[in-house]
Amino acid sequence: MAQLVWVEDPDDPRLADYRNLRDVSLRRRLETAHGLFIAEGEKVVRRAVEAGFAVRSFLMTERWLAGLAAELATAGDDIPCYVVSSEAAEAVSGFHVHRGALAALNRRPLPAVAELLVDARRIVLLEDIVDHTNVGAIFRCAAALGIDVVLLSPRCADPLYRRSVKVAMGAVFSLPWTRVDDWYDAMPHLGEAGFTTVAMTLADDAEDLSELAPRIGHERLCVVLGSEGPGLSPRWAASADHRATIPLDRGVDSLNVAAAAAVTFYVLRSKSSR
Repeated sequence: MAQLVWVEDPDDPRLADYRNLRDVSLRRRLETAHGLFIAEGEKVVRRAVEAGFAVRSFLMTERWLAGLAAELATAGDDIPCYVVSSEAAEAVSGFHVHRGALAALNRRPLPAVAELLVDARRIVLLEDIVDHTNVGAIFRCAAALGIDVVLLSPRCADPLYRRSVKVAMGAVFSLPWTRVDDWYDAMPHLGEAGFTTVAMTLADDAEDLSELAPRIGHERLCVVLGSEGPGLSPRWAASADHRATIPLDRGVDSLNVAAAAAVTFYVLRSKSSR
């Protein structure tokens, strides 16, 4: 069982993994250097542990000990659970931890793209989506709506950043993902692997997704989504087998990328044969 350690001083060096969680640049450097990530909230912590990620430590207020009793019981006796006041948790993390429980866990090496594609039928490829909330929301939608694998360009936001994990409600633990190393030829490589690529775009030659989906439903499909502002790069848009769009009404010119992902995944699932 995890060792319960009551800590009163928010400056205690043992709490270093949890310090300044809202400072994105600082956390990126720290988490990369130490190979860790943070899970926030009882459900997310539980899902991270259930997914088999190795726990470095827990940090929580006393009221959450009962809710995570099973996870604490299965942790090794060398794993500390730091028990702090709400005020200390806020002072350490930099925000009000209203769900009261955090855990620091070790990252795993990312798998090779080819390894994840072997049994996949529906995948999504994200290009330079830099907002952690959007990345987390796309993971949650992908897990719920029939996507087997998520691939990310080198500059995409980190799916294991605390905000991404929280918004995804732990879907980043259950849905296989990795990064593509070769940005320039990522699309051709997917074609060589047997996938039909569908770039979601507002381009004039884009086809209505609901009309395209039934025609390509028997194929292995890769949905390609671009960054929040400019969308897909010309290279990726031109490399796709198909360019598709979601027709919009009332003068709305575009959807948030996570909303567009949800609509796209749903249409492909409902109008395509897996």
